[in-house]
This record gives sequence, C-alpha cells and structure tokens, in this order.
Amino acid sequence: MNIPFNKAPVVGNEASYINSVISSKKMCGGGLYSKKCEELLEELTGTQKALLTPSCTAALELAALMLDITHGDEVIMPSYTFVSTANAFALRGAKIIFVDVDPKTMNIDPKRIEAAITPNTKAIVPVHYAGVACDMDAIMALASTYNLFVVEDAAQAIGSYHSGKALGTIGHFGTFSFHETKNITSGGEGGALLVNDESFIARAEIIREKGTNRSQFFRGSVDKYSWVDIGSSYLPSEIQAAYLYGQLLNLDKINQSRFKSWNIYFEHLAYLEEEKSITLPFIPEYATNNAHMFYIRCSDLKQRSDLINHLKQNGIVAVFHYIPLHSSRAGKELGEFIGQDLYTTPESEKLLRLPLYFDMQEEIHKVIEQVRLFFTSEKS
Repeated sequence: MNIPFNKAPVVGNEASYINSVISSKKMCGGGLYSKKCEELLEELTGTQKALLTPSCTAALELAALMLDITHGDEVIMPSYTFVSTANAFALRGAKIIFVDVDPKTMNIDPKRIEAAITPNTKAIVPVHYAGVACDMDAIMALASTYNLFVVEDAAQAIGSYHSGKALGTIGHFGTFSFHETKNITSGGEGGALLVNDESFIARAEIIREKGTNRSQFFRGSVDKYSWVDIGSSYLPSEIQAAYLYGQLLNLDKINQSRFKSWNIYFEHLAYLEEEKSITLPFIPEYATNNAHMFYIRCSDLKQRSDLINHLKQNGIVAVFHYIPLHSSRAGKELGEFIGQDLYTTPESEKLLRLPLYFDMQEEIHKVIEQVRLFFTSEKS
C-alpha cells in the first residue's frame, strides 16, 4: 500500500453541481454558485462580506490593493510562511519585515511584533499555522495602539476559531485557501477574501472586477458599468465555485473525518513525546483545531531527513514545510528579519508533516507503525 501525503477530498455531489454549470452555458465568475458559496462563507464565519477569488494568493493581493500598500510601507509577518504571504505586499512595493515565531505553535510571536514597528509600518499579517489561531487578542491590541491594519492569512484555517470567533474575521481582512492540499477545495485551486469592515466592501468588489463597478451594475444600482478604480481579474470560474459549493456543504463532515485521524496520530504517538523523541502539536486554550495538518518535530534536521527516507522506503510520503523566507534570496532583497532568529529556523528544520486527508482509514495505522519502527530502531 502506497500512502500519499495528500488526497483532495471528494464527497460525492461535486460533479452534479459542475454538470449543472456546464448545462447552463454560463461559466464565468460571479454566477449562481459563486453567490451560494459566498453566502455560505458569510453564514459560517460571520464576516461582513465574503468574496471568492482564484486563490488565497489573489485574496492577499486584493487585500494589499485595498490597503493602498506602496513603496516605503512596511508589513510585518512571520518568516515561517508560504511565499504568497510576502509576495502580495512586495508586489506593491512594501518592505517585508519578518519576526520570530512562538516555538509552541510556529505562529508569529506578538512579543516580537512591537519591537519591529516603525513609523513606516502599515500592516501586520498573522498566519494561522496548521489552522491553529495566533494570539489575536495581543495582535489586535498592538494594531489598535499603533493604528495598523491586520490581514489574517487564514489559508489553512477554514473552520477554526479564536475564543469563539472564526479565524479570518478578527482582522480587517481574512484570506482562505481552497487549494487541493487544504481541508476543502474548489477543484484544485481557489480562495476567498473576507472583508470585516463594511467601509471596504464596495471598493473590494470594484478591485476584484478589474476596477469596474460591474457588481453594482448587476445589482441595478448603476445603469452601466465602467472603469472606476485600479483592479485586476480576481474572479474564479463558476465551475470552481460549483465544486467548492459541494465541499462547503460538507465542511463539518470533512473536518470531523480529519480530526478523527488527527486524534489517532496524537494518541498513538504521545509516548514518543513522553520519551522526548519528538514534540507533538500544541493547541492554545483560546484556539480550536481544524485538523488541517498533523506535524511532529524531531530532535534535529538529520533525524527528520532519516525519518522521511525511512517512510519513503516503506511507501509513505511525508514532507517538511516552508524554508523560512528571510533565508531566501528574494527574502533578503525584499525584506529584513528584525530581532533574533531564536526559533524560526531551528524549529522549522525539525518539523515533519505526516499524511492527513479526508476519509483516511487503515493507511493511518501503517504510518504510525512505521514511525514507531523508526524510533525503535534508533534506540537499538
């Protein structure tokens, strides 16, 4: 049995929704299924406005446009994140300011943010790693004190909460990813922007529609639509929206399946943490867990590499995650790490993601068995 790292979820009704779009012969974005998905997201999260996008990358870029990010601005974020988090703001000319993470969660450490704030700081971009909330109370307090915007990169966090509030709805904007590696997908790629401040909604619609007031035209509030602002093409197709609709209707089912597997991993590998062979994920009291990923942290880089090779030899794909952005060529050119790199690099070099996907059954026990065998053989 070969076990992949990921399998995109299929719950059974996606094809029928896609077929209805094909039959309608209306496949461009902004149609029936786009509206259904946006309404479901608004109901699920409580955001003021949800707007589907072709990717989380596009949603982040849209947020950067909304905030009029420009040359000379600085944007604070963790270095331990996907490149899109930084690219969206670097594209507008901002300097990216990286700070260290909390080693317990791999989320941005609020204590490191304040020291990085300057008169040029425009925004903070917390990334909810593994779908587990950053300390948003501390981050929002800093944003209020220094009059900064907050854009939550909630790419991995659909269905997760901070003190009862859906992730993505606490900052001024939130972004979701529906890439095939996420809990739910819109057919391989996809995303959404959550607009949590009503004053931004009208402009968000305009920028997403290539800088036109097309949305207002279709609602009948203007008699013709025209170019009124900067913008780009940030609409996904109706086929993407139709697939996503089938997934959103089954979000609880999908997340519960993943959480069952997450718990099996945690319970069966807990003894290795007690033996100090590995470190397991930590969930703060204020956070929930949507089981986006299950990761362990090995003792060092060599042990992680050896474990990856052992699993590969036994038909199991396990992967490490991001290379910290501040250590990359573009990160050095477009950004700066403020403070000491106490945890970002050392902890990221230990982190290993185990396979986790919807409807994982006997595969999980094979993964656990091989992880156990690896550590048993290390002791002998």
